Amino acid sequence: GATITSQNYFRMYDKLAGMTGTAATEADEFMHTYKMEVVSIPTHKEMIRDDKDDLVYKTEKSKHKAVVEDIVERNKHGQPILVGTVSVDVSERLSTLLNRRGIAHNVLNAKQHEREAEIIAEAGEQGAVTIATNMAGRGTDIKLGEGVPELGGLYVLGTERHEARRIDNQLRGRSGRQGDPGASRFYLSFEDELLRLFGGQRMQGIIERIGLEEDVPIEAGMISNSVKRAQEQVESRNFQIRKRILEYDDVLNKQREVIYAIRRDILMGEDVDTKSYVEDVLTEVVSEYVSENVYPEDWDLDALTTEVNRFYPSRIDFESIDVETITAAEVLAMVLQDANVRLEERKAEWDERTAELERRGLARGDGLATFEEAERRTLLSVVDSRWREHLYEMDYLREGIGWRGLSQRDPLVEYKREGFDLFQEMERGLKADYVTYIYRVENIKLREEEMQQLSYSGGGEEPNQRPKSPRKTAGKVGRNEPCPCGSGKKYKKCHGQPGAPPLGSEARAG
Repeated sequence: GATITSQNYFRMYDKLAGMTGTAATEADEFMHTYKMEVVSIPTHKEMIRDDKDDLVYKTEKSKHKAVVEDIVERNKHGQPILVGTVSVDVSERLSTLLNRRGIAHNVLNAKQHEREAEIIAEAGEQGAVTIATNMAGRGTDIKLGEGVPELGGLYVLGTERHEARRIDNQLRGRSGRQGDPGASRFYLSFEDELLRLFGGQRMQGIIERIGLEEDVPIEAGMISNSVKRAQEQVESRNFQIRKRILEYDDVLNKQREVIYAIRRDILMGEDVDTKSYVEDVLTEVVSEYVSENVYPEDWDLDALTTEVNRFYPSRIDFESIDVETITAAEVLAMVLQDANVRLEERKAEWDERTAELERRGLARGDGLATFEEAERRTLLSVVDSRWREHLYEMDYLREGIGWRGLSQRDPLVEYKREGFDLFQEMERGLKADYVTYIYRVENIKLREEEMQQLSYSGGGEEPNQRPKSPRKTAGKVGRNEPCPCGSGKKYKKCHGQPGAPPLGSEARAG
């Protein structure tokens, strides 16, 4: 039942810091999401790499043809070349074209991890041609071989612009490190996904206007600016998507903090304030049937009797209450006092039973040492079960919430409002389940013959299965039958629901 966005996970840390060569383009997102400023540190030595303007071709085929020609030409002089591709498919297509021209080369596509660092390290040697996807060989410095600086250093050739500028910058940044000479250029075509999706009408207009031929590229700053704008559009769109996901997760995050605080207390061994849970649940029940706002003769004492007994075995005779002389507050006080007395009796019974088992040299089948531990285990089980259910509900709400926009309502506001209602409902159900279960941790006296059937437990084994009590059948409880614990609910809605605590170890179904 644990889900969290990576942003909220990182925000759980008190201190956050990081270092990367490509954060400048994402500075806005760092500030918005993490309140972190991005500081650019100047390079150790002046960067002298020659970043050439992009070349844009009409088709992908003519672009690949030009890429191969450029590689062949530079390879003649021995200049090392690193070809960056956006996919394994393009890497393999270029590799085929180079084989036809007899150019020796290495292909890296993040498949051959062992040799990858080795191949990348040698990519700066004279005459080396390396084709790599953007993910391959990252984090490895490419050292220039002897005589390579005189040839112009490492030439980085990008076969397509990535939708994020930082990925392009990572590729370019392989060349011209530590003041080394180097050059880089990107080859594009109007069939590339980035230009097709985000180049817009303006790009198409340029092609029509200049009547671009297959093999004639455009080398113009204007195109480079259009590409940059297209990339900024994609980055902005992706940021908006991540921001929106985060805004939705922030709603869940507030709820997550409440639930995890309860779980943390339980797991750290804090005692459960059972009386407070009992008080909350019974106050709500009493106020529903007996209220100051309703005439006493209209109080529904029969329904109140049924409801109160659903949570705990009450000793109050509601029929004998004189509604003319008693107030709603007094009825509530009477119920709470009775519930507290019955809770203390339940604890005493539990301790007595455990002591009896110890006297006979037997161990409890459920491995619980104290009633407080039973309270913790019961609450933990109920919290986990209810939280899991709640997460499914929230997922279901999230899936359809976007349609609210059609009726001019902000889906996020609706999600927050309905998510809060669901959370309150979950909290109410959680308390009600806990109170119901805690009064029924064990609710039958052990008979002598049942004692005999308990196994000695060397390592916390379960007791032997046996009949539970005369009024309950020994067979498996049907989902629609009343729950054997005596709550009055159907088994599937009580101890039979997923994640519910098991029936008291001596009262478990056979």
